[in-house]
Amino acid sequence: MGFRENLKNELKYRGMLVKELADLSGVPKGTIDHYLAEKCTAPIAENAVKIARSLGTTVEYLVTGSSGSQRKSEAQIDELLYKKYYTVLRKLDSLPDSVQKPICKMIEDIELDP
Repeated sequence: MGFRENLKNELKYRGMLVKELADLSGVPKGTIDHYLAEKCTAPIAENAVKIARSLGTTVEYLVTGSSGSQRKSEAQIDELLYKKYYTVLRKLDSLPDSVQKPICKMIEDIELDP
């Protein structure tokens, strides 16, 4: 994934509107909209830094989807997993308990090979 996809995912993950990001970062909304467009160009470094800081992430993550650090803390791993499965978790959470419980039980019962 590239900057556009990672930026979209971060906005969705944080429940943030483009206008809110523009207000926080100081990058014009139209410019951010351009970065989110299908055929966008990469942001200038200054804007990428402003956007990353406003989202509480790094430019490296927005560009590559990776935090760059070889050793990740448990909190970083949890955040990456949550971002990866955010949509699935939202769908699971919207199911009635009678459907949710067997799915969760099935997942808990899966044995992984050591």
